[in-house]
Formats: sequence, structure tokens, C-alpha cells
Amino acid sequence: MKTNFGGVGVALVTPFTDSGMVDFNGLKKLVEHQVSNGTNYLVVQGTTGESATLSEKEKIAILDFILEINAGKLPVVLGVGGNDTLNVANKLSNLNQDGLSGILSVSPYYNKPSQKGIIEHYKSLSSSTDLPIILYNVPGRTSSNVQVETTLELAEIKNIVAVKEASGDLEQVMSIINQKPEGFLVLSGDDALTLPHISVGGDGVISVVANAFPRRFSDLVNAALAGDISLARQKHYELFEIIQQLFADGNPGGVKHVLKLLNICGDSVRLPLVNVNDKVAEKLYKLTANLGEKMI
Repeated sequence: MKTNFGGVGVALVTPFTDSGMVDFNGLKKLVEHQVSNGTNYLVVQGTTGESATLSEKEKIAILDFILEINAGKLPVVLGVGGNDTLNVANKLSNLNQDGLSGILSVSPYYNKPSQKGIIEHYKSLSSSTDLPIILYNVPGRTSSNVQVETTLELAEIKNIVAVKEASGDLEQVMSIINQKPEGFLVLSGDDALTLPHISVGGDGVISVVANAFPRRFSDLVNAALAGDISLARQKHYELFEIIQQLFADGNPGGVKHVLKLLNICGDSVRLPLVNVNDKVAEKLYKLTANLGEKMI
């Protein structure tokens, strides 16, 4: 199954007003910021989008709005995951696929399934939709690592087309890349590891930092994919410190703070998340200013 999920996908935040409602004006500015600055595709309602705190009504309204604003300019991938396989499969079966290019689905969390359970989970999902599926391995959130052999077995399923690897384990990433079937994409789920990931054969990234700095991060990724490691390394270190600070006090609090500095949207998050602390906020301000970005 041919897909277009290489390069930079951005894990879009969900802007909120000070009163906690979805900020559609901020969302419009955010999507336009991506469309005009080199992002390859949009990922909607992932972890960075605070999907866990969005109602089903809000999810539908947000997706419809993004599809309208995007107007087909960039592919759109929708996050649909959970730890109740039947429920996720039913969502996929009943999903309106119009305007969607794929699904990002996290490995089941909390239940801590065996590798066989993970395989059976994704097999159920793959039979519930014709859309391409990107696996998402993030052990830091799920408490369960999708092992190399599991990913390789799932990669043989026709509509499972990629994995977002956020294990932080480059040996695991290299093992997948070394053995994967042709056409299966291996995407970084860690912004700070994107350059080393691509340097060993990875295909791109689903990024948080690209919410705020899509052009800069796209330049890094494009240089790396083109084999210009010198330029990619330069771009990597331009962003390295701010990437560290974006995650220093929780995601998406860090990137939302920078988006507020850039006058794209506010920094409100929903509980149990809170805004970044003053120390991190100060560092983010200085680092953003040092990049020469236009700020409020």
C-alpha cells in the first residue's frame, strides 16, 4: 500500500481558550502555519492534541474544522487508539473516512498486553478499516514495549504501513529498519532523536516541535533525508536546546507556551495537565528569542 507519511508529520496541539473551550481561531492559525511552512502531513488528536480530555463531540468538530481549513493541501492522519480493542475497532468501522489519509493508533496502554495480545489487537484494527495504519510504540506512556519481532510481523499486514517509534531505543529502531519489508516506514517519535534516526535509515518523524517551528524542523529533516548530514547537524543543534525544554515540564505544555509567544494560539491545557513552570517558561522565551523568531 503506497503512502506519503515520510518527512515531517506534525502532532497538532489542540488550542483552548482561557475558559477551556476549543479555540478554533487558534486552530486555524496553527493549521495555516503548517501548510505554509513545509510540513508534509498533519496528525490530529494524538497525545499532543490532548485527545484523552476531548469529548467525542469535540473530536468530530475539531476534525471537521481541520479538514475544512486544510482543504486537501496536506494529508491528514487521525489518532484513533485505546486499550479496549473492540471499542477501537468499532470506531474505525464507523469512521467517516472522507478527507483522511491514514490512522495513527497507539499500542494498548494500562492493560500491559503480551506481544501476542498486541498483535491480535492490531490485526483486529487492520480488518476494521481500509485506511493505512501507523503503529505507535511509546513505552513511556503505555508501559509496554512493542518488540522488534512484533513490529515486523505486523508490518506484513497490507494496511499497516509504518511505525512511529518513541521507544528511545536506537538499537530497536535499527533492528526494525534492517529487517522491515520494502515500503514499510519507520518514523521517529522523539524530536531530539530524529537526526540519528534518519541517519540509520529512518523515513521521517511525527513531531511536536514542528507545531512551533515547522520550517526549521522541515529543513533539518529534508537535509537528513537528502544525505546532507552536515546541514542536518547544523539545524539539529539550532533546535536541540529548545527541544529539550519543550519536554522539560510536560507535553504539550512546553510547545503551547512557545505557540503563545509566537502569537499562534494560547497556552491553556486541560487538567490533569498544567502550564509549564516559570523556570521553563523563562528558558523557552530566551531560546525562542535566540532563534530570531517574531514574538509577541
